[in-house]
Amino acid sequence: MSNTQYSGVKVKRFSKGFVIAHAVNAISFFALYITALPMYTEWFDWLYPLLGGPEGARLLHRIFAIAFITPTFIWLIIDPKGFLRWGKELVTWKKRDIQFFTEFVKELFGFKFKHVKQTFFNAGEKINSIIQILTAILIIGSGFPMWFPDLFPTAVVQWAYVAHNVGFGLAIAVVVGHIYLSVIHKNSRPGYTGVITGEVPAEWAKDHYTEWYEEEVKKGNFPDLDKDKNKKKGA
Repeated sequence: MSNTQYSGVKVKRFSKGFVIAHAVNAISFFALYITALPMYTEWFDWLYPLLGGPEGARLLHRIFAIAFITPTFIWLIIDPKGFLRWGKELVTWKKRDIQFFTEFVKELFGFKFKHVKQTFFNAGEKINSIIQILTAILIIGSGFPMWFPDLFPTAVVQWAYVAHNVGFGLAIAVVVGHIYLSVIHKNSRPGYTGVITGEVPAEWAKDHYTEWYEEEVKKGNFPDLDKDKNKKKGA
């Protein structure tokens, strides 16, 4: 399926709430990373003039730290149904999810693979979400003692710095993998438009999230691509 040329037919995958939340999350994360670099090592001291000096970098870091906390609430407020579906899928694991990883490894390294039927979020996206949740908790939880050291014991503040670095290190690794799969890898790249416009190619969606797509077809929300193909063949 890697060489499939998708038609112009698109379907709605993500809501406006998800698109906004994803954008805020991405922008705030990278802003936090950039503003933290000169505070973390002297190698990036050249960033200070661009950030308004040490005080400016610290202020910006705290502003974006607040923004980093908001995506969950943005998504929940604008699209509670989609948010709850996401939460439900994260705790729902079936045999097909385990089978997904075997085929995913083949796909990742360019070998012949077959699509395993998946729901709205595939097993890889579930793992990605779970890791991001854990690293966010680590980053945010350790950030409070660092921001308000007078309110916490010295030992807690010291360990907070360690936890903060570990959290961001893990988060960066996950983000790099996420970007590679969503923007660079040829098989998953077509779905990148989903986080920008909310829409993705219909054929791509059917291939990668077959069970979800078929459910939407039954509801009358999506075109029945198999039926359309059969009509063309009979024409």
